[in-house]
Amino acid sequence: MATSTKTKQTESGLSDSAKRAKWIDSPDDHEDRNGQTLATRNHEVIQKWAEARGAMPATVAGTEHGDRAGVLRMNFPGYGGDDLQEISWDEWFRPFDERNLVFLFQENKSDGSESNFFRLDNPDREDG
Repeated sequence: MATSTKTKQTESGLSDSAKRAKWIDSPDDHEDRNGQTLATRNHEVIQKWAEARGAMPATVAGTEHGDRAGVLRMNFPGYGGDDLQEISWDEWFRPFDERNLVFLFQENKSDGSESNFFRLDNPDREDG
């Protein structure tokens, strides 16, 4: 069952950025304006966003937890990534879901050009 946008935005433990972001629940949902911060937990939205930029799911080599991916990243073509190990989407989404992460991202920069900005927000992290 999908959580309503209102519930997601008021969920305790979310960062201020995640609370202020526009929540995207479908690949058909988009930003209201260039540069807007978006948030989702929807796998299809994340995968389509990454694939549109040529990015592959990845983990930082050496951070694995047993058979689980460690630090989750995206490997964008032409941006180095020497310490990144590409993994399958299933391998990437398993810890994403287990850690209850939120994918914060932009579709476009404020100037209208395509944005590669994303950040993973962990509501369970005790850092503030």
